[in-house]
Amino acid sequence: MTTQITALRVADAPRCAELERLLFAGDDPWDARAFVEALAAGHPYLAARVGEALVGYAGLGLSGPEAEVHTVAVDPAHQGHGIGRALLRALLALAGSVTVFLEVRTDNEMAIALYRSEGFAVVGTRRGYYRPSGADAFTMRREGHPMRPEGHPRATTLPPGAPRATAAAPVTEAPAAEAPS
Repeated sequence: MTTQITALRVADAPRCAELERLLFAGDDPWDARAFVEALAAGHPYLAARVGEALVGYAGLGLSGPEAEVHTVAVDPAHQGHGIGRALLRALLALAGSVTVFLEVRTDNEMAIALYRSEGFAVVGTRRGYYRPSGADAFTMRREGHPMRPEGHPRATTLPPGAPRATAAAPVTEAPAAEAPS
């Protein structure tokens, strides 16, 4: 059966919260209200559907010359079929030519490999970022891509610059082993 990527709807919030509890149990999963609030704030959130079933979702925050991937999640029963990649690519298309950031658990090797394959590089580490588990996160960045006239980004990426930080979870420079070559 084919997967369709569509806009996330308020009615999808309970299923998103169900997947959150399944996928992120040790890291303060979002409740349905968090998804409703993200949609009400105008953030672009997408759904991956197989038939009528919601099997994944992803969200993006846009702010001037930057964007931040809020979340990408796929039901474990549907992982390994390219749904996460399709959601991420759809988010990147929505982001256009801006630089995109995200955080990912340092032990989530499958997600890190996906993000690297889509042009993201580790630019720092946030110690104890995920609560309540205290797990660390990599901050990853995909440089903005100048848009071609036909609307597709150029194949080249620019080298990463300084990492972004917030007061709540400061970014430390990536160790040399994590830096892209």
